Amino acid sequence: MLRNQLRRDLRWLRRQARKDRRITLALLAAVLGAWTRQFLPADLPPARGPLLALALGLLAGSAAAWAASALLLARAARERRDPVEALRWISRVTRAKEWAFCSLGAYVAWHLLQFVTALLLG
Repeated sequence: MLRNQLRRDLRWLRRQARKDRRITLALLAAVLGAWTRQFLPADLPPARGPLLALALGLLAGSAAAWAASALLLARAARERRDPVEALRWISRVTRAKEWAFCSLGAYVAWHLLQFVTALLLG
């Protein structure tokens, strides 16, 4: 009975990991598209001093989290059949999703920083 429960749980974890992989790919594409959209216009607001350092730190943090997520997702490209390897695959997909959300959070923080700076200076 225990073995059947473990098989059922592993099947559920695999299904969840496939969903997480699709979510992660969508998040990575959205964050990449959002950053490129932000830096395409030439009329970026000028920033100085600590605000520039904070904005560049958020940009670097988002890029690092995006790269970590993409790396983990690339390492988990193929689904494994062995139960132990399947659990490692599931773990990589889950960590990739977490890093993708961290990258999105850094982008949102950067966007809020730009908004607050425009309110205070404008």
